[in-house]
Amino acid sequence: MCGRFYLTATPAEIRKHFKLEKVPELVPRYNIAPMQSSPIVVAEENGRGLLMARWGLVPAWSLYLSPATGMINAPAETLDEKPAYRTAFQSQRCLVPANGFYEWQAKGTKRPPSKITLRHGALIAFAGLWARWVPEGGDPVETFTIVTTRASKLVGEVHDRMPVIIAPTDHQRWLTAPPVAAKKLLVPFMTGLTITAVGDRVNSLKNDDVSLLQPATDG
Repeated sequence: MCGRFYLTATPAEIRKHFKLEKVPELVPRYNIAPMQSSPIVVAEENGRGLLMARWGLVPAWSLYLSPATGMINAPAETLDEKPAYRTAFQSQRCLVPANGFYEWQAKGTKRPPSKITLRHGALIAFAGLWARWVPEGGDPVETFTIVTTRASKLVGEVHDRMPVIIAPTDHQRWLTAPPVAAKKLLVPFMTGLTITAVGDRVNSLKNDDVSLLQPATDG
């Protein structure tokens, strides 16, 4: 699964990487958690746009907007089967900008965290689905989920699942291609990733600073 990630790129870097016209001011985030907001890239009539959305998909037909209804991960294997994902997979796919994600390895009674990223911390894009939930008489709320697949051999050292990472050459394909073509992208990302053990400060949502990315030290 993917339960935490981070996004430290500047708005200019995000705009260039995802070919966007504009990106609002963003502060670096080192510990993004479920039910928190993060930018997503969506297809628009004249190109692509960026929305701020809450992590945890809430389908448009849901009666309530609450943490209990939010789904943070969508298994690639069942996207076109489960009602909660099926509509979004057909027409509301998104890219979730990130510089990396965290995973916790089961090791005895401990679960040491690691960060997983591209070499040099380059921007990546998770495959995502999004939805717009509109309360009666209220303002709409955008939400999203991150699509996951089986882990690559490298990521499998710490977990059996990983987010689907979409290569830049496939960004538009994921956003707008027919579902049959888009589903072919839902495979483990095999090259260029690195895993680094980090300190356990990332375990607490109260901590959100650059020191979380530092390699763990012994003792």
